[in-house]
Amino acid sequence: MKKYIGLFGFFPLLLLSDSALALDSYRYLHVTIDTPWLIFLFLLPMVLGPIIIIAILYWYFAMRKRAEGAEVTKEPEEA
Repeated sequence: MKKYIGLFGFFPLLLLSDSALALDSYRYLHVTIDTPWLIFLFLLPMVLGPIIIIAILYWYFAMRKRAEGAEVTKEPEEA
């Protein structure tokens, strides 16, 4: 019950808060034309990394499957 009293007591205080308490995000964040490129270069390995890993694993298991298939299809040598 104390939790609900605290919640209902907190919301009216939010209405009384002054707009001067709000943070101006543009004051602390300097955005230039280079920012989207930096974000792109930061996120590029996160997108391409799994694709490269999938390609390597696909190639590895395809070669392994081919090698196993070649061993199975070999005919025994005649003596």
